Amino acid sequence: MGRRTAGTIAVVSALGMTAVLGGCGSTGSSDVTLKLVAADYGDSAASSSQKYWDKLAKEYESQHSGVKVEVSVYSWNDVDAKVKEMVDAGHAPDLAQIGAYADYAAADKLYPASDLLSIRTQADFLSQLADAGEWKHVQYGIPFAASTRVLFYNKTLFAKAGIAPPTTWSELAADAKALKDKGVKYPYALPLGPEEAQAETMQWLLSGGNGYTDDIGTYTIDSAQNVQTFSWLKDELVGKGLTGPVAPGKLNRAAAFAAFADGQVGMLNGHPTLIQQAGKKGVQFGMVPMPGRTGKAKAAMGVTDWMMGFKQNGHAKQIGDFLDFVYSEKNVLAFSHEYGLLPVTGSASNTMSDSGSAQDKDLHPFLDQLPTSQLYPVGKTSWAAVSVAVKKDIGQAVAPDGSPSGILTRLQATATTADSGSASAG
Repeated sequence: MGRRTAGTIAVVSALGMTAVLGGCGSTGSSDVTLKLVAADYGDSAASSSQKYWDKLAKEYESQHSGVKVEVSVYSWNDVDAKVKEMVDAGHAPDLAQIGAYADYAAADKLYPASDLLSIRTQADFLSQLADAGEWKHVQYGIPFAASTRVLFYNKTLFAKAGIAPPTTWSELAADAKALKDKGVKYPYALPLGPEEAQAETMQWLLSGGNGYTDDIGTYTIDSAQNVQTFSWLKDELVGKGLTGPVAPGKLNRAAAFAAFADGQVGMLNGHPTLIQQAGKKGVQFGMVPMPGRTGKAKAAMGVTDWMMGFKQNGHAKQIGDFLDFVYSEKNVLAFSHEYGLLPVTGSASNTMSDSGSAQDKDLHPFLDQLPTSQLYPVGKTSWAAVSVAVKKDIGQAVAPDGSPSGILTRLQATATTADSGSASAG
């Protein structure tokens, strides 16, 4: 969920799962060991995803004699690199639950989802998430957890400033000024630091009516609309001192979320995990859709993380059977509830939408946006390189001496080069 959040959506951990499946019809020992590397969505040892997977593995083993599941968990900072290291060394895991799949699909290292999942399981994924898992029109990436972004605002600070949540950019700027006048440290927190700048950037690009790519997947980073968006941010928010004491290019998402939970932020884009983080500190907050330039934004940003099955060890049948279990409605909901994330299946989404529990009601604003949300261009093998470049450079676009058009033009050149390189490689 990048982090990420979702996530960003955006936090990463790796689970190594080793499942031993017996009784495959061959003579002698027919045990099979599956290894899963997955991401850690917890924020402490007590909430580590290790516990979720250990419990799930134990339940699966109890229903499948001869099955053993061994779990390894890594942080979001390390998990993608860990899987790459394993694959490069010739020891690919059977399963990986990480941030990107396209490079492995392009290298012919993954099973198509249809080779693994039952028809019922595959048909249950939300269509725009499943579509985002396609490389060259074949689904390899299996959505795992999702989130969208909404604008969080501090109700207490808004009441003191006598303002209402914004529905347009001009209202957002006016609210930020009113908050600044009341001494709020971060009227609008703009985390364009390297942790997850690609997420904040995409939400603003969508808010301005464009995005990283056009409808056919061509990069449009330096479009006139995108340049206008970052020029507005530089001139109307950053330049007027409405984004706080830390330069946006130095402000990371985790620090911005922590400042919101400490009551120091008037507004910021957030994903569902901020509900729990702010709630624990007693912050009274509201959530509204991110405003567009003159009204509703083009779309919310959606983030999903990915499960994938590697072909190296030849365990398609066993991988698929385990994934059918992982993606049961009960287990999808259990993960969503544990980490405050959105279900990736229609059955679990419908159950959550119909739920009257306080926890599920908190997620309804995010859930409502998910069907029309736009995801990163994850089906492009160039996206990983482009995302790195955005994280590194986009903060300069709003710096006092920065040039929005110059930075976006440079990022567009990086994207075009990366795209042509991956196309020729593929």
